[in-house]
Amino acid sequence: MAAFRLALALMPLALVAQPARHPLTLDDLDRIRDVRDPQCSPDGLWVAYTVDTVDPAGDRRDTDVWEVSFDGQRDLRMTSSGARESFPRWSLNGKYLAFLSSRPGKARGNQVWLLDREGGEAVQLTAVQGRLQSYEWSPDSKRLALVVADPDPEADALENGVPPFTLGPGGGAGAGRGAARGRGMAPKPIVIDRYHFKQDGQGYLLSSRHTFIYLFDIATRKLDRLTKGTRDEASPVWSPDGQFIAYTSNANEDPDRDPEGQIFVADAVPGATGRPITPPLIHGDHGRAEWSSDGKTIAFLAGDEKKWSAYDLERLATVAADGSRAPVVVKAVANLDRGVSAPRFSADGAWIEFLVTDDRSVYPARVRVGGGEVEKLMAPPVVLSSPTAQKGCSAAIVSTDTKPAEVYAVEAGKLRQLTHQNDEQFAAIETGQTEEVSFQSKGGAEVHGLLTKPVGYGTGTRVPLLLRIHGGPNMQDAHSFSAERQFFAAHGYAVLAVNYRGSAGRGPKFARAIAADWGHLEVEDLQAGVECTVRMGIADPDRLGVGGWSYGGMLTDYLIASDHRFKAATSGAGTGFPLALYGTDQYIVQYDNEIGPPWKAFDTYVKMSYPFLHADRIATPTLFLGGERDFNVPVQGGQQMYQALKSLGIDTQLVIYPNEGHEIQRPSYVRDRYERYLAWYDKYVRKGAVAATSSN
Repeated sequence: MAAFRLALALMPLALVAQPARHPLTLDDLDRIRDVRDPQCSPDGLWVAYTVDTVDPAGDRRDTDVWEVSFDGQRDLRMTSSGARESFPRWSLNGKYLAFLSSRPGKARGNQVWLLDREGGEAVQLTAVQGRLQSYEWSPDSKRLALVVADPDPEADALENGVPPFTLGPGGGAGAGRGAARGRGMAPKPIVIDRYHFKQDGQGYLLSSRHTFIYLFDIATRKLDRLTKGTRDEASPVWSPDGQFIAYTSNANEDPDRDPEGQIFVADAVPGATGRPITPPLIHGDHGRAEWSSDGKTIAFLAGDEKKWSAYDLERLATVAADGSRAPVVVKAVANLDRGVSAPRFSADGAWIEFLVTDDRSVYPARVRVGGGEVEKLMAPPVVLSSPTAQKGCSAAIVSTDTKPAEVYAVEAGKLRQLTHQNDEQFAAIETGQTEEVSFQSKGGAEVHGLLTKPVGYGTGTRVPLLLRIHGGPNMQDAHSFSAERQFFAAHGYAVLAVNYRGSAGRGPKFARAIAADWGHLEVEDLQAGVECTVRMGIADPDRLGVGGWSYGGMLTDYLIASDHRFKAATSGAGTGFPLALYGTDQYIVQYDNEIGPPWKAFDTYVKMSYPFLHADRIATPTLFLGGERDFNVPVQGGQQMYQALKSLGIDTQLVIYPNEGHEIQRPSYVRDRYERYLAWYDKYVRKGAVAATSSN
C-alpha cells in the first residue's frame, strides 16, 4: 500500500486531477496577459517581448520585458520595476537589450535603459528633455536615432497641480482648466492656428510643437539633431552600413491639408540635409523604410489619395535608396487586391516578405525582388502580427479564436508556440466555438463574418444573439482572440461579427463602397447577417441585441434608427449626427476630401445624420458610453443621441469615463464597461433575466 501511495504521489499532476473548466469571467479578463512586440536577438537564439498585465488593486496596467529562447526551453522576466517598460530592442552587437521606461531616473518621462547581457541591473542611458517616442540602434551599436517630441504643456500643467480636463464640483467638464484653484500655477491658454488641430491621445496640436530625429552617442552621451529641417520627422531607419538614415517627413506647404508624407535619406551626421527619394505618397506610419541588405533599395508602403484615406489599401513599393530610380509599385502584390503590411527584405536579399490582410485572416507572403508571383507562406485561417527575423530566428505574434496572443516561431509555413503566458489560465476556461458565416446582402453583395456560439451550445437551440460591430470602418473581425465575444458567449449569448462593406480584407472596391454614404450599405449588410443566423436556427429573432464602439457605435445608431427588431443597444464613442461633429473631431481631412465641407455638401450630411434628425424612429433602449477626453469621436456624439432619446421617453443611459480618450484603458473602467454591457443586455434582451455580477 505504501508503495502504491508513493507511486501515486510521483504521478504528474495532470494525470491525477484536471481543474474543472469554466466560462470566461470578468476576473479571468483581468488576468489575461497581453503579449506584444517580439524582437529576435542578433544571434537568433532569443526573442525579447513585452507582457502587459492588470493590477486590479492599483487600478493600473504594468508592462514588463521578457525574453524567451528560440528553442522554447527558457522564458525569463527581465524587468519588474513597477514602472512600465516597453519597446525592447537589441543592440546589433548583441551586448545590450534596451527598452523604454518612465521609471525614476535622471529625467522624467520615457528614457532609454540598458540591460547588459552579461548581467546586472538596468541602467539609464538617455536623459532627454521632451517626449522620447522611439529609438533605433545603429549597425555598429555605438549610436541611437531617437524620435523626440517637444515637451507637452498639458503634462507640465499636471505637474503644477492643475488637471487639464476634470469633472468639476458640479460634474461639469473642464472645471480644472484655467484656474489654479490654490494648487499651483494656472496653465497657459491653448492657442490654435492649425487646420488639423486635435488628435486623440495627443490632445491639441500646436504649431509650436514638433517631433524631430536626434542622434545620440552612447559613449559621450551627446545629443544632436539629425537635420535642420522644420517639419516633423518620424520612423528613422539606419542603412546596413550605418552611413545613412531613412526617415519620413512632410514637406508640403501645409502638411495638415496635404498629409501625404515622403521618404527622405540623410547622411547619419548632425545637421545633415535630407534628400527626398519619393514624392508625397505616404499616409501615417505606412512609410517606414526597409533597407535591402546591400543598401541599394528601400521597400515601403504607399497609401491612396486623400479621398480614400479612410479606406486605405496599402501598396508595396520600392525605390532606389539614392533616389536615382523613381518609386515602383510591386505589380504582383498590387494584383492581390488586398492590403499589405510589415514589409522586410529576406536575409539573402532575394525576397520581400510581408503580411496580407485577407478575409478574416492575416497571413505571411513573399515576392521575389526581381519579379514573379506572390507566394503565400501560410494557409488561412491564421492571424499574424509583429513579425521579426534575425539569423535563423523568425517569430511573430499569433492569436486564435480561443487563445490570446503569444509569441510563435514561424518555420517553413508552420507555427511553433514559444511563450505560454496564458496557457495555464486558459486550460481551465471553456470558450465558445467560432465559425465562419457568409451570406448575400441586399443587392447581391457577398458579405462574410464570424459567429461565436454560447459556451455549451446545444445544436438546434435558438439563443439570444448580440450583433457586435467593429470600428474603423476599415478594419476586420478576424480569427483572433476577442475577449468581448468570449465574455458574451460565456453568458449564454451567440455573438455575430460582420465584416460589412467598408471593412478591410476584401479589396478597395468593397471598402470604398460606403464613401460619403455612411449608414446605408453597412446597415443592409448587418441586417443580412442577423437574418442569416436566424435562418441557421441559432438566433432567436425575439431576443436580439446590438452594439459597437467608434464606427461600430455610429452603425449601432444607424441600425436602431432603421430596424426595430433589437431589444437593446449599446453605442460607444459614436454619433448619429455627423453634421454636428464637423470641426470637433480629428477627421477634418476625411470630411473635406471624402464628403466636402457642409456648406458644399449639406444634403449629404443631413442624409447621413438621420439617426439624430429622425430620432423619433428609434424605439430601442440604448446605453451610450464614451471617454471624457475622446478627440477621435468626441463624447458629444453620444450625448446628443442620449439627449434625443431621453427627450422622446426611450429608456436610455449615458456613461462618461473621466479623463479617458477613445480607448478606455483604466482597468476599473474596462471592467465597468463589461458589467454595464451585460446588465443592459440581460435586462432587455433576456426580458428580465437576472444580470450577472462582477464576481461571476
